[in-house]
Amino acid sequence: MSTAVFFDLDGTVVEFTRDYGDVIADTLTDHFGHAPEDLVELYNEAFYERFMAVEPEPVLGAMQEVCEQADADADPEALRETLHGYELAMTHVSDDARALFETLGDRHHLGVLTNGVPQWQRSKLEHHDLLPLFDTVVTSYEAEAHKPDPAVFELARERAPDDIDQFVMVGDDYEPDVQGAREAGFQAVHLDRGSEGARVASLGELGTLLSLLG
Repeated sequence: MSTAVFFDLDGTVVEFTRDYGDVIADTLTDHFGHAPEDLVELYNEAFYERFMAVEPEPVLGAMQEVCEQADADADPEALRETLHGYELAMTHVSDDARALFETLGDRHHLGVLTNGVPQWQRSKLEHHDLLPLFDTVVTSYEAEAHKPDPAVFELARERAPDDIDQFVMVGDDYEPDVQGAREAGFQAVHLDRGSEGARVASLGELGTLLSLLG
């Protein structure tokens, strides 16, 4: 039996070491000298609306709104790049996670299946030198839908080798990663570091996942 194992990216492959609101605030402070709460909230709302609609450049569009609201002579592209740098810096990959990817990659087709913009998400894998460990990277923008929409999982199926007959999804967010995967015909492993009922509590706990794959 040939198996493809897909991992969610944010919160699963990479962990965040800071609150994302603080990163947005730092970005605004770097360019405006301060970060009013209403501008942080505006960015979050503007980004989310664009992201859910799968609009191109959702970060840039949200930063343009922030600059207009702030009536500031700032470059939205510069704000986007600052935020991107802060986001990369706040990501962490544990030694256990890296070891898991290396172990599974020797036996299975390994992929990343993530809600996000292709260049933005791939840059996180590149930042941690993880791209060589994954055979396939699928982002929701490429499917023009977001998990748990079945179109995202179907695109992952299409990009996997023809001889794959078992698909597994590993993710930290239950509805999009686990429920969505199961409804699409994937097996699913819930990574929930804070729950006693989790399938696995860390990527270092290989037993459950490896026994599932056989």
